[in-house]
Amino acid sequence: MSSTSPQQRPASPSEIAGLFDHVRKQTETLVAPLLPEDMMLQSMEDASPAKWHLAHTTWFFEEFILKARQRDYASPDERFAYLFNSYYVQAGPRHARNQRGLVSRPGCEDVGAYRAYVTEAMTALIGADREDADAIAALTELGCHHEMQHQELLLTDLLHGLSHNPLLPTYRDPEPMPVTAEVPLTFTPNAGGLVEIGDDGTGFAYDCEAPRHRVWLDPFEIADRPVTNRDWIGFIEDGGYQSAPLWLMDGWAACRRDGWQTPLYWWQQDGQWWTYTLRGAQPVNLDAPVCHVSYYEADAFARWAGARLPTEAEWEVAFADRPIEGNFLDGGALRPLPGGGPWGDVWEWTQSPFTPYPGFRPPEGAIGEYNGKFMVNQFVLRGGSCATPAAQMRPSYRNFFYPHQRWQMMGLRLARDV
Repeated sequence: MSSTSPQQRPASPSEIAGLFDHVRKQTETLVAPLLPEDMMLQSMEDASPAKWHLAHTTWFFEEFILKARQRDYASPDERFAYLFNSYYVQAGPRHARNQRGLVSRPGCEDVGAYRAYVTEAMTALIGADREDADAIAALTELGCHHEMQHQELLLTDLLHGLSHNPLLPTYRDPEPMPVTAEVPLTFTPNAGGLVEIGDDGTGFAYDCEAPRHRVWLDPFEIADRPVTNRDWIGFIEDGGYQSAPLWLMDGWAACRRDGWQTPLYWWQQDGQWWTYTLRGAQPVNLDAPVCHVSYYEADAFARWAGARLPTEAEWEVAFADRPIEGNFLDGGALRPLPGGGPWGDVWEWTQSPFTPYPGFRPPEGAIGEYNGKFMVNQFVLRGGSCATPAAQMRPSYRNFFYPHQRWQMMGLRLARDV
């Protein structure tokens, strides 16, 4: 995750009030279909219960805005700071991440009351005539984008949790996939040269997207569509998961250790490939982007295909001028769909490690822990997914995960040298 760039011009308090109201309601809409038992699921250390996401995003506003800016603010329960802090060491001690699913109390009603209490206090603060109104607006905007990130995590964590249920329950009612035809894999050339990437200062961005800087790119070409399930089945059938020469050493070790034979959530039944989604078990749509593959798998596939993964600079330069339209959370599909462009459907792995841009400086204090301390051993993904709120997306957005992780909506697009 990340934090706001100090160079950004904050949106107006009235704009932020509308954003805050929308984001808070959207999170509550996402959990509305869940049972109390669903809200407690924690299937692995990387995932968190839905109830924790509701409380943590609330704690963020309370900790970094209300307690810091509202002199007479009193928390409804000071113990919540210990339960719902995530990784902010400077904000104080915190409950163990792998034990969040053991916190049955406070219950869902208590967490709901906590959210309502903080939302009311925040709404009053945003609307107040204060000298620090712009600073409050900037912090609130960061908090809203933080909560939008957790909306995606809430859904992907829930999907992982529900996938362990033999009944394969549905979060949202199934819908038939559109019938489509195979789209040939074509590439668009790019001359490269000296290019600029990173936050252009025209709107909200996280600190890791800045400073804007120049990068030299040799000529390259990038695929006009992401890798599809049809493509991936070809990799499986050609022994891609059994061919060590295709894999990085660490990737091959992970593949053998964890028994990878397919993308996460796939199985074969009566000669047909199936997958588990937030809309339940469904046949694999051959022409939808492949999803739930690790960096290691993406890299092995690219090598098998005679290509490579793009760098994040290549990705950004190739698609910076494309309208940000696609299959995002707002559309409600909640799974990759065929025929999309570079935005939405799946996050696309790049070969770029998540490291600071030249001149990067994290903000002072605990808020600076949002992003900077994670700049090691992870890789950048671009483009957003079917679980990403569209309001989050911009050409400079950098998502990042560890190379072995698969539970997010992760796919890939190929590139080649020219």
